[in-house]
Amino acid sequence: MMNDLKLLIAGEELAASNGASFQRFNPLSNQPVTTAPAASVDDAKAAADAAAAAFKQWSASSVGERRAKLLKAADLMESYQDEFIARMVAETGATPTWAGFNVMVAAGILREAASLTTQVGGELIPSNVPDNLAMGMRVPCGVVLGIAPWNAPIILGTRALAMPIACGNTVILKASEQCPATHHLIGQVLIEAGLGEGVVNVVTNAPEQAAEVVATLVEHPSVRRVNFTGSTGVGRIIAEKAAHHLKPVLLELGGKAPFVVLEDADLDAAVEAAAFGAFFNQGQICMSTERLIVVDAVADAFAEKLAAKANSLKAGDPLAEGNALGTLINTQSGHKLNELLEDALSKGAFKRSGGPAEGVVMQATLVDGVTPEMRLYSEESFGPMVALIRAKDEADAIRLANDTEYGLSSAVFSRDIARAMKVAKQIESGICHINGPTVHDEPQMPFGGVKASGYGRFGGKAGIEEFTDLRWMTIQMGPRHYPI
Repeated sequence: MMNDLKLLIAGEELAASNGASFQRFNPLSNQPVTTAPAASVDDAKAAADAAAAAFKQWSASSVGERRAKLLKAADLMESYQDEFIARMVAETGATPTWAGFNVMVAAGILREAASLTTQVGGELIPSNVPDNLAMGMRVPCGVVLGIAPWNAPIILGTRALAMPIACGNTVILKASEQCPATHHLIGQVLIEAGLGEGVVNVVTNAPEQAAEVVATLVEHPSVRRVNFTGSTGVGRIIAEKAAHHLKPVLLELGGKAPFVVLEDADLDAAVEAAAFGAFFNQGQICMSTERLIVVDAVADAFAEKLAAKANSLKAGDPLAEGNALGTLINTQSGHKLNELLEDALSKGAFKRSGGPAEGVVMQATLVDGVTPEMRLYSEESFGPMVALIRAKDEADAIRLANDTEYGLSSAVFSRDIARAMKVAKQIESGICHINGPTVHDEPQMPFGGVKASGYGRFGGKAGIEEFTDLRWMTIQMGPRHYPI
């Protein structure tokens, strides 16, 4: 099935103004699966203009209207589950299980945003002026640009829009070039739920046009907030461009999540969580476990158990029975993973499972004996390959966990919860899970990182602060004295 898309601007389906288009190919078969408009700079401006025109009316809408439309969108999203799965599997090589999970979480994000429409409030602030009623009010900020990636496209594409809409803003989704049809369907669902006529707009662009389209959107005077989920390198570029125009940005960037296993850990539980965190969706999740930091006393036993688990997970055609893992997003990803693996092995590391990628297929790979001299120690692999790093003791494990530029997710395993909590407090990350996997997301949680993993938080009430302005307002209730 070929997906043939249009731009979604001001509630209308439009071809690119210059008639250009591009194709997305299935990673495994290399067959075209989507034809999408290659938006021009003029199209990007039109989307921002449409969102700006819709802002006045939408920002004045009642919380009841916003809640009802977001709830309707959640129901519609679930009704389109099969279509979402088909598009996501075809465009990204994900398994149907991961795609279905994306739909479930994304619908939850919409319902959580709906529930928070009545929480966009403020506070009364005591004033020094007699008979003066002072308030801090959360108000819609304007047009919000959301730039979402391909690896969890339904979750992250929906997350880029849901809370901004709930807060009374209008939105533009800059779709990923890797999954334009998947992101486009999010826009279709929201428009069908009544969020058309410029409240929701979706722009697709060819890969070679990404820089100019993003720059046009970020620079547009009506765009007042930007949220971006993706690589740290691109995040820096977007942050610099937005800073020039004094626009706040929410950045959720790369990760090198540490998974600390202390000597008193439940190794069987740790192995199950590590396998899930390292290999689910082929390790192509920002929260994926990238570094297994294991205390020497239990390192061998843990490695043997995890290797056995990894060897039981088969990667390949995501639609083939028995394959727990699908494919990489492209062959370039496989080349990078192979370079990292070869470098580690040449410097003394050794494989306990898996091996080099063959095209876009890589089996679950556990690399033991990783040291700081190896690229795998510090570079984000973003694939089904995890480094096992041995720590002398608890203090050394904490040092190793923090020996990275990233700080998104982390995990600590110990039967002593008080001890685990003390360790967790010393790990520099925006998220830490005790006796749980590094891959864990819920719509109501404050999600984001520190250091090179970005700043700002999606989710729950934290999201309200990101997508509103705080306005001071007063009402003088009686006579006021003036010095002149």
